[in-house]
Amino acid sequence: MTDAPLREVIARHGLSARKGLGQHFLLDLNLTGRIARAAGDLAGVTVIEVGPGPGGLTRALLTTPARAVVAVERDERCVAALAELEQTAAGRLRVVSGDALAVDLVALAEAPRAIVANLPYNIGTPLLLGWLRQLDCFESLTLMFQKEVAERLTALPGSKSYGRLTVITQWRAEVRTLFTLPARAFTPPPKIDSAVVRLTPRLHPEPAPWQTLERITAAAFGQRRKMLRASLRVLGNPEELLAEAKLAPTLRAEEVDVAGFAALARALAAREG
Repeated sequence: MTDAPLREVIARHGLSARKGLGQHFLLDLNLTGRIARAAGDLAGVTVIEVGPGPGGLTRALLTTPARAVVAVERDERCVAALAELEQTAAGRLRVVSGDALAVDLVALAEAPRAIVANLPYNIGTPLLLGWLRQLDCFESLTLMFQKEVAERLTALPGSKSYGRLTVITQWRAEVRTLFTLPARAFTPPPKIDSAVVRLTPRLHPEPAPWQTLERITAAAFGQRRKMLRASLRVLGNPEELLAEAKLAPTLRAEEVDVAGFAALARALAAREG
């Protein structure tokens, strides 16, 4: 592995962070090492890293017993910098140039595979929603988000952060916040702190059709201040749906747990055949 300091690599390749790409580089090797360790036992696992930038976390991942690391990077400047690391990684690093929103990560490596990434802030949520659809293909996801996004992922019913993203995520995964990082740890510093979250696939998720659950949660949280008997009216006869799901019509979306939303999705799917 290259011994060139990260700041030297950044200077040599002109890697000033680009706001349009949501880039905030984490250069402290103690912190990147902590993230790599937080991903758990990676022995024999191919780790897929999204948005590696100049390669700080990539270096940390290469020190783990992972079978290999696949780094997906959109910024061609960073791809050139990562190529230097690739040449010294004894075949354990593969750099893929591409937009993570358009790349099928499952096709990049054989199982077992895991994702470990300091996600670009501007696409973190859409990336997560796409990966949740394929979650059974991964051992785990260890991801860094803006702290407010992490709070939404781990929120409990009745809290202000509990919402549609919470329900979809917790329906498919066990979610745990591991630790937070202050804004000053990044170059350039973002406006808010960040948090590292670990997601593992639920062995027995509540049965529910994905698209129907998305429709239910969109309707319910689209008018979260209203009672469900009003917010679900766009789906037709809400009283009937709520009765089948054994939910009180006076509940609001934020008061319904994941199992309740899954029951609503099953009732709607059954009604629509």
